[in-house]
Amino acid sequence: MIKTKMTELLGIQYPILMGAMAWITTAGLTAAVSNAGGAGVLGAGGRDEEWVRREIRKTKTLTDKPFGINLSLQTTPLRDKLVEAILAEGIDFVTLGAGDPRPFLPRFREAGIKTICIVPNTKLAKRMEACGADMLVIEGMESGGRIGNLTTMALMTNILPEVSLPVAAAGGIVDGRGLAAALIMGADGVQMGSRFLLASECGSHPSNAQAIVAASDTDSVTIGWSRGKGLRGLKNPFAEEYLSMEVSGVPTETLGQYVNGCSKRVADLGTGEDGKNGIVQVGESLEPLKKIQPAAEIIREVMEEAETLLKRAPRFVTE
Repeated sequence: MIKTKMTELLGIQYPILMGAMAWITTAGLTAAVSNAGGAGVLGAGGRDEEWVRREIRKTKTLTDKPFGINLSLQTTPLRDKLVEAILAEGIDFVTLGAGDPRPFLPRFREAGIKTICIVPNTKLAKRMEACGADMLVIEGMESGGRIGNLTTMALMTNILPEVSLPVAAAGGIVDGRGLAAALIMGADGVQMGSRFLLASECGSHPSNAQAIVAASDTDSVTIGWSRGKGLRGLKNPFAEEYLSMEVSGVPTETLGQYVNGCSKRVADLGTGEDGKNGIVQVGESLEPLKKIQPAAEIIREVMEEAETLLKRAPRFVTE
């Protein structure tokens, strides 16, 4: 059994936080992860307040375990309506990113909702700790979706010695090896998103899981990097067209219009035979992602592998 500051804070059995994915992490997958001992997280990206209320209520009918919701802070006034919906419905915790969470921390704290801030560097990690966040997620550029500039290893090296809050490492972590490595580095757990794209409870279009299973490590691509908004996913015709437009000097606004709404189309319709609905947003650690299985089985495999590796670790130290 692995117990950490993260499992104690969130009241969960295993130090695994599900990475919320827009249009994908709904009540079914969220509850499945929480029921299996991890921390399920609803993905509110692109959703409205009615969806938030409905999915929180539905998740509560599917699990009595702790679960949370991810809130992107960049869109107003929708953001403020989502905050009100979360406060009204009540939830165990929120994960906050893509904006400044400081104005919202006191309100969540007063409501008894724990706050987990997603940070890309040491400066922001220290700032969030000073402002009263309960926990941090440090997310490296190996992750799927929007990415920062630092790797997961660099973030753990830089941030973990500088903060005392519970910290979950994220970015390219898909198995027990990643969890064990993060714990040895000093993290209190991990956040995993890509691995749960292959959960049988995942609501994404089946062709997306099939594309991930068929992919190799050289199929990971980042678009938008030169414009300061990198997005990682699987290489396909859409990504190639985007990259061609990006390097040819197409205005950033035009590129934004090209990619707008893609995550919903891919979640609903898959990339399609021509691969032009968008890209499947998934991290770099693709080789281990080879089978679709229930969330409970994923968590069990990750924990068994991590515990085995951690029990073996003392053999590297001699008197």
